[in-house]
Parts: sequence; structure tokens; C-alpha cells
Amino acid sequence: MTTSPPVIEIRNLHKAYGALEVLKGVSIAAPKGHVVSLIGSSGSGKSTLLRCCNLLEDSQQGDVLFKGEPVTWRGNGHERHPANAKQVLRIRTNLSMVFQQFNLWAHMTILQNVMEAPVTVLGRDRAEAEHAARGYLDKVGIGDKCDAYPAQLSGGQQQRAAIARALCMEPEALLFDEPTSALDPELEQEVVRVIKDLAAEGRTMMIVTHDMKLAADVSDTVVFLHQGLIEEQGPPDTLFGAPESERLRGFLSATHAA
Repeated sequence: MTTSPPVIEIRNLHKAYGALEVLKGVSIAAPKGHVVSLIGSSGSGKSTLLRCCNLLEDSQQGDVLFKGEPVTWRGNGHERHPANAKQVLRIRTNLSMVFQQFNLWAHMTILQNVMEAPVTVLGRDRAEAEHAARGYLDKVGIGDKCDAYPAQLSGGQQQRAAIARALCMEPEALLFDEPTSALDPELEQEVVRVIKDLAAEGRTMMIVTHDMKLAADVSDTVVFLHQGLIEEQGPPDTLFGAPESERLRGFLSATHAA
């Protein structure tokens, strides 16, 4: 039996902003149906890595593969950019990103926010997209907020609308960049519940998070990044229960103390 390639695979990725090297040769894979969580201190490269997966950031060296298909590049170093705009669009629409700051359009209702991209980017029939959008808003528990505007919703409700919007693209994988860090603790739990439900459905996800409990509960693999390199990775039981690296032990004790 042949196994299918990972939905997302990164090989020896290097990323710098000018002279500042943020990723120093990182390799990571998210097989279909797996949840990979990225943890580490601020500035360790977690969010940059996620943005490189989605081609929101260009990397200077290494490979980015989507379902075994490598991104094609032209140029070298800081002049390296994806060579094929159609490939970038196809990959990006299959890797839906949920940001820390919701990024909902203030002038559109929640329903319009969720159905806009499937109609304009994927060319879906409007009635079909609306039906799907209503279903996903029900799924995240805010089906009654279709006609509300973002400003009328709590932070937790806005983030759940952003998740519904990501799901409405029917992506191969979901990328979460600190999805709960802008929320109060009680609102955070609403979003955590949705993410746990998605993990239980077997969706492929990569999650950058400061929430160690979330990472422990939903992940197949946890990756600890330190100064642009993978310091340690493995199943959550091992990583949280018996960390090998001194740096990871220090990081975990600091987060427990916080």
C-alpha cells in the first residue's frame, strides 16, 4: 500500500529579513489527517514558518511541497520568488489561514464574510456558497449571527466566523496562527472547542499556539522551535511529559509559571 505524500512538507527552509535569519534550516511535515502544533518563545520563527507554508512569505532556500508537488522558484537568495502565480493561488486556496486578528471585513455581514472568497476566488455559485456558509457558521456555533456585522460580535465569535470562512474554502489543510492569543480566557475556550472538534474530525491542521493544553490535547506532533531551529519534536505525551532538551524544559516551566 502506497502512502500519500504529506499535505504540507517543508525541507531545509531558510528565511531571513535582511541580515536577520529567522529560519535556519527547518524541515517539517503535516500528513493528511494530522495536527501539528508549533510552540516556542516569541521570535522563534513559528509564525514565519506558517506564513512560508502558505507562500505569504518568500523563503531564500529549501523546498515547500504541497501534496508532494514542489513550489517552483525563480531567482536566488533574497531575489527568490515563486515562479508560477497559478500554482501559488491553487496552493494558497487549499491551505486556509486563520489569523490572530480575525481579519473580517467590517462592512460585510458575517454571512457575506464567509461566502465571499468561495464566490470570488473559486467561482462558486452564490446560492451554493451561501448554503455552505450557513452550514459552517452553524458548525462553529454562530449560525444565529449570519446577519450581524463583525463589530456586533465578541472576539470569540469573530474568530469562530474566521474559522467558518476558512472552512468554506473546503481546504486540504487549515493553518492557525495564534488563534486564541487576542482573546480573553473565557472567549478563548469557545475557539478551543471548535479547534478540538475539527481535530476530532481528522482535519489536517498546523497550529502556532501559546496554549500548551490545546497543543497537548489536539496534536499528533508538537514541534518546539528555538531561534529558528527545531530543538525538539514528537508526540505531545513525550514532549510535555518527558522533554529531553534543557531549553524545552525551561520553556515549559516558564509557561506553567505564567
